[in-house]
Amino acid sequence: MLLSFQHVTFAYDGAPTPLFEDMTLHLAEGWTGIVGPNGAGKTTFLHLAAGYLEPQRGIVQRPGSVVFCPQRTDDMPAELPSLISSAEAEACVWRGRLRIGEGWAERWPTLSHGERKRAQIAVALWQQSGVLLLDEPTNHIDLVARELLIEALASFRGIGVLVSHDRGLLDRFCRQCLFLDPPQVTLRPGNYTKAAAEGEREEASLRVRRSVLQQNLERLEEESKRRSTKASHADKKNSKRGLARGDSDGRAKIDLARVSGQDGKAGRLAVQLKSRMEHAQGEIEDIKIQKRYTASFWIEGSLSPRPTLFTLPEEVLPLDGTRTLSLPVLSMQRSDRIALTGANGLGKSTLIRHILSSLDMPPGHLVYLPQEIDLAETRRIMIDVNRLSREQLGKIMTVVSALGSRPERLLGNLDISPGELRKVLLALGVVRQPYLIVMDEPTNHLDLPAIECLERALRDCPCGLLLVSHDMYFLSKVTQKRWHLEQRGKKIFLSREGVTAGE
Repeated sequence: MLLSFQHVTFAYDGAPTPLFEDMTLHLAEGWTGIVGPNGAGKTTFLHLAAGYLEPQRGIVQRPGSVVFCPQRTDDMPAELPSLISSAEAEACVWRGRLRIGEGWAERWPTLSHGERKRAQIAVALWQQSGVLLLDEPTNHIDLVARELLIEALASFRGIGVLVSHDRGLLDRFCRQCLFLDPPQVTLRPGNYTKAAAEGEREEASLRVRRSVLQQNLERLEEESKRRSTKASHADKKNSKRGLARGDSDGRAKIDLARVSGQDGKAGRLAVQLKSRMEHAQGEIEDIKIQKRYTASFWIEGSLSPRPTLFTLPEEVLPLDGTRTLSLPVLSMQRSDRIALTGANGLGKSTLIRHILSSLDMPPGHLVYLPQEIDLAETRRIMIDVNRLSREQLGKIMTVVSALGSRPERLLGNLDISPGELRKVLLALGVVRQPYLIVMDEPTNHLDLPAIECLERALRDCPCGLLLVSHDMYFLSKVTQKRWHLEQRGKKIFLSREGVTAGE
């Protein structure tokens, strides 16, 4: 049983180059990780595998049924009501394993994105397909839910294809990894850590070989110049121009040199060298090494002229009709770096919306990145971005490039990936000199180099930070204070504490 891509070529309309070109590979039972920067075609690969897209050339052969679990959580899975209402043993198992609530189908719009993700995956596993395609399955979920997910995925026995920036998940399940860097596609054995290390060794070897070839080419060029000069002198020496009409001895010597070929030897060697140089240049051009983009940038944040960004009174917020969120007096100073943590569904995003609605801040000095942005809003944002002046667009694309995406893939493209959109929104925020940056799950959808770059940038940013995340390692690098939500009965309370590294 194989999921096969045979000589597949695919390009989006208007794209300067194809994402995949003459791609041939075969995926067997077990998990294959799909790895690459935002915009490299990871989701497109899954859509081709699922049959949502058709290649311009080549064929995709699928062994029976295929189930695709998307990255976005906007829409409720059509089969969720059936899963919840079914009395079959398998349905009960998946509802229990991933803790799916009885009323989740009716109140889908009020579910947290972490709860929606669990529902998506429960539905996908319940369908027992031969091929399971997962796009960022750990986005949004808390630590407890992640363990539930890992336990559930471990029971799958078909062909699994996993797109993820979660190194732990890729290492746990994947027996091979497919690295995408359009139009290059490289399949390497082993989990992510082993496959990535092999890729680094291959690249280091290619860099050494290219350096040796480049040095050899430079020597050939120097020798070519020397011989060309010598051949030029020989041509002048063999020319009869300037000889007197009666200089028969001089003309005879030149004729003899031409017949013997000794003076033409330098010219022939120069031609041979040119051929060798062209061959060496071709070898250098055949060595494809991934371009490394600068992975750092400076967020030009500025401190608010007021020492306090906001102060909220003690109050109780209703959540879902049955629970409440009890808040103490909350105050944030202009240089505070605060992490907001807690399990899925406890009201973190609700609290963020409450804070944003209470802010009294000059226009343009607040940067807010929501947890998710739907496709319609994505298109509106990109339309506005493409209308920016050349100077403004240059600044935005400089930051996007620093975060590891290629600007040429974004310009004119309205349907960019969620990870690329987050980079664009970050870039828009960079140029505003914000007093406060608020991010709900800032590392969701970002590739690993971009996460590391964001970490460095936020660590050096002078303005206030309020970050919602389940990534405690990331939070430990960029925040000093923690607001934590915890449920007791029907009430949710907020406690305040510090964040320690490696927590």
